[in-house]
This record gives sequence, C-alpha cells and structure tokens, in this order.
Amino acid sequence: MFRSRYLLVLLLPLLLLTMAFRQSPLVDPPPISVPSGLNAVQVGKAVKAALIGRGWTVTGQQDGSVSASLSRDEWVAKIRVDYSVEKVQIRYVDSTNLKYEVKRDGTRLIHSNYMGWMKFLSGDIGRNLELISATAN
Repeated sequence: MFRSRYLLVLLLPLLLLTMAFRQSPLVDPPPISVPSGLNAVQVGKAVKAALIGRGWTVTGQQDGSVSASLSRDEWVAKIRVDYSVEKVQIRYVDSTNLKYEVKRDGTRLIHSNYMGWMKFLSGDIGRNLELISATAN
C-alpha cells in the first residue's frame, strides 16, 4: 500500500508536466502572400476551398473576411480569415476544450493540435492561391 502511494506521488508531477507539454504558444500564422493578378473573389474562393477541404465550417462571410469553426470530438476552434488581393491573414477567435490560456506576461497558449491545424490550413490556402494564379494566366 505504501509503495503504491509513493509511486503515485512520484508520478503525479510527471503526469502534470506531460499535460503541460500539450500546450504550445498561440501565434497566428504569418500572412500568406497573394500572387499578383488575382482579384478578391478568387482569393476568397481559395480561402473557402482550403477551409472546407480541411473540414472547417464557414460560419460567416463579409467582404474580405471569412469566419469558420472546426469541431473535433470535444474540441471546437473558431478563426477569422481576413484577405485582400495582397495577403491572407488567419486569426484565432475562440475555442472550447483546447487549453487556451493567457499567461501573466501576455503569452497565449493553446493545445498543440490547434497549431498543427493552422500550419496545414495556411499551406492549403497558399497552394490554392498558386493553383488559381497558374490557371488564370
């Protein structure tokens, strides 16, 4: 009995440390450059195609901006993608069960899966823009 409690006391900090590693600094992806010659409608289509292709649901649209959410099991992420004929910018809006927190120094943290989702989405938007640009010329 004593051994199992002792083992638990030793393993508990390790478990807590492991859980903390599932968080990453939340940094919005760098802006994605839009190839010259594309108009706003083409850029918007590239953004929406990438979102839908990655399983995101478009929840709102206005000129130069698309809001979207992604639901995976118990996780929900909400983002806004602002775009122009010059660049596309993805911004975090809100989340549920993704361990989002803001530290005292202002550092934002979130579950590391979110950062992977942003990397893939950003890459897809860039590829879509290049494809549209290549077929338009």
